[in-house]
Amino acid sequence: MHEHLEEQRHLLIEEVRVRLEAGDEDALLAFVEPLHPSDMADVLEHVEEAERMALLQLIPAALASDALAEMEEEEKPGELLASMEPDRIAEIVEELADDDAADLIGELDPEERARVFESVPDEEEREIRELLEYPEESAGGIMTRELCAVDSEATAAAAIEALRAQVEGTEDLYTVFVVGRRGRLRGVVTLRDLVLAAPETPISDLLQEPPAVVSVDLDQEEVGRLLSRYNLAAIGVVDAEERLVGQITFDDVIDVVEAEVTEDILRFAAVSDEEQLRGTTLGAIRSRLPWLAVNTLTLSVAAVAVWLYRDTIEQLAILAAVMPVIAGLGGNAGTQALAVTIRRIALADELPEERWSAVVKELVVGLVNGLAIGLLVAVVSLLLPNTEAIFGLVVMIAMWGNLAVASALGAFFPILLERSGVDPAVASSVFVTTFTDLFGFVLLLGLATRFLL
Repeated sequence: MHEHLEEQRHLLIEEVRVRLEAGDEDALLAFVEPLHPSDMADVLEHVEEAERMALLQLIPAALASDALAEMEEEEKPGELLASMEPDRIAEIVEELADDDAADLIGELDPEERARVFESVPDEEEREIRELLEYPEESAGGIMTRELCAVDSEATAAAAIEALRAQVEGTEDLYTVFVVGRRGRLRGVVTLRDLVLAAPETPISDLLQEPPAVVSVDLDQEEVGRLLSRYNLAAIGVVDAEERLVGQITFDDVIDVVEAEVTEDILRFAAVSDEEQLRGTTLGAIRSRLPWLAVNTLTLSVAAVAVWLYRDTIEQLAILAAVMPVIAGLGGNAGTQALAVTIRRIALADELPEERWSAVVKELVVGLVNGLAIGLLVAVVSLLLPNTEAIFGLVVMIAMWGNLAVASALGAFFPILLERSGVDPAVASSVFVTTFTDLFGFVLLLGLATRFLL
C-alpha cells in the first residue's frame, strides 16, 4: 500500500511538472484545482522555487492557503507567503485558519512579518498577533480562536440559531461550548442533545461537564495526552480567569504528536532536535558534532579503565576479543531498557514514585537475560584455542553482571533525570553508554586479573 501511494505521488508531481512546462494555465488549473491540500503541498515541496510561486498565484486562494498550512516547516511556507503581492497575501491569510496563519507568520523575521501584516485587515492582524504572544509549544500557541459557543442562559432553539451564525467562520464543528458571564466556560453540549431537544429546553438542562479543559500555558505534549486519554475531537482552552479563549482540535494534536515523537527520537539518538529531516549536510554536522564530542569525553572514562588493566590484556590477549562482545551486548540491553522507560514516562499515567518499579523490573529482566546470554558466550569462548573452564566462567559472570546493570541503568537514568527536571531523552543515552561500558570492562578485566593470572 505504501509503495502504491508513493508511486501515485511521484506520478502526480511529474504530471504537474509536465503541464507547467507546457505553459497551458487553463489545463494546469483544471488538473490541480481538485487536489487535496496535502497533495498540493506535496507538489509545492517538490517543484522549483519559480514553479512554486507560479502555482500559488494560479490556484484558488482557499487551496493555496490550505496547501501552505500543510507544507513542512523546513520548506519555509511563511517565506513563500511573504514573497507574494500584497493583494494575494490578503486573500490567502483571509482563507487561513487563525492558528495556521499564526504558525506561518510566526516563522518570519520582523521585516517579513511587518510586510505581511501591512496586507492584512486590522481585525485579522490583531487576532494573529494575540496568538503569537503565546509560547510556541503551549496550548495557547497551537489553539484556534475559531469555535462555536452558546450562552448558558439560552434555549435550544436560540443556541441553534447562534450556531448557524458562528459556523460560517469556523472550519469544523466538533464541540459546542457553553459559556456564562464574562465568557467563562460552563461546560459543553453535544450536537445530538441540542438537535433532539425541544426548542424551549434551557441549555442548562443539556449541559455536560467536559472530560478535560486546558489552560493557555499548558505544554502541547500534555494537551496531546489529554485528547488521547479522553478520545476527544476538541478540547477547550481557558485563561487564568477560566474564560474560554480557544479550542485545540485533534488534527492539530496529530501534528504535535508527530513533532514531539520526531524530537524524542532525535534526542534519543543524541542528535539535536534542531536538525531538520531535510536539512543540509552542514546543518547535520553542526547539530551532531557537539553530541559526539560529549560522548567522546564520557567514553574516555571507560578507556582509562581499560588502560589501568593493560598488563592483564598483554598477558591474556584473548580478552581483547571478548571485550567488544560484552560492551556491545550491554549497550543493546541498556538501549532496550532506555527506550521502554522513556516511552513509559511519556505515555503512562502514573505517579512519579510508581515509575521506580521500572528499575526493579528491568533489573530482573537483565538478570535472566544476562544469565542466558552469559552461558551462551561462555560456551562459545571455550571453543577458542588454549582456553580453560575458568575462563568461560569469568566471561559468563562478566556478561551476566553487565547485562543486569545495563538494564537497570537503562531504567534508572531516565527516571532520575526526569525527577531532576532534565529531559530524559536528551542525556540518558550518554550516561547509560558510559556506565555500561565502564562496568563491563572493569568486571571482565577485574575478574580476569583475579582468577586467570
